[in-house]
Amino acid sequence: QMPGTARHDREMAIQAKRNLLKTTDPVERLRLQCLARGSAGIKGLGRVFRIMDDDNSRTLDFKEFVKGLNDYAMMIDKEEAQEIFRIFDKDGSGTIDFDEFLVTLRPPMSKARKEIIMQAFRKLDKTGDGVITIEDLRGVYNAKHHPKYQNGDWTEDQVFRAFLDNFDSPYDKDGKVTTEEFMNYYAGVSASIDTDVYFIIMMKNAWKL
Repeated sequence: QMPGTARHDREMAIQAKRNLLKTTDPVERLRLQCLARGSAGIKGLGRVFRIMDDDNSRTLDFKEFVKGLNDYAMMIDKEEAQEIFRIFDKDGSGTIDFDEFLVTLRPPMSKARKEIIMQAFRKLDKTGDGVITIEDLRGVYNAKHHPKYQNGDWTEDQVFRAFLDNFDSPYDKDGKVTTEEFMNYYAGVSASIDTDVYFIIMMKNAWKL
């Protein structure tokens, strides 16, 4: 688990469940249901949609949208789903672009938070190609402190891979982390932290920025 995130994850999930009882906004309700599953909640929903997108169009029609929500066990009735779909189907084409959907679903973050997240990303992305891989991590992240490396259970590469899997999502761990995935992950963490100052300190400590 990432530095300082396990506790935030629990706090955020509890907070999200509490807020769910209060909010009537359908998009906010969906967001909170995802966050109630922790930082990776929104990313997980994205994966479900990606799996359903058989023709690789990166769009979903209403039927696919509802099926995705059901597969991910979101508690949303048909009327609410229709309302959410209409909000995202801005041009009334009958389909929604799910990248746009996920960005909108992400808890809003201030510019300061986005900047520090990108700083951490750039530090990890040694090769500067916009994707973090095991190769990138070799020079930045010390595997030798990991307890599983120390007791001989894991090789260095296995430690790196487990680290990347934190940011990757449960359904399709490819050992690569894109800017988008990194942002989605930290949007979840960010939702549990009230002030920018505290979020920035946490990121600076975690990544020695």
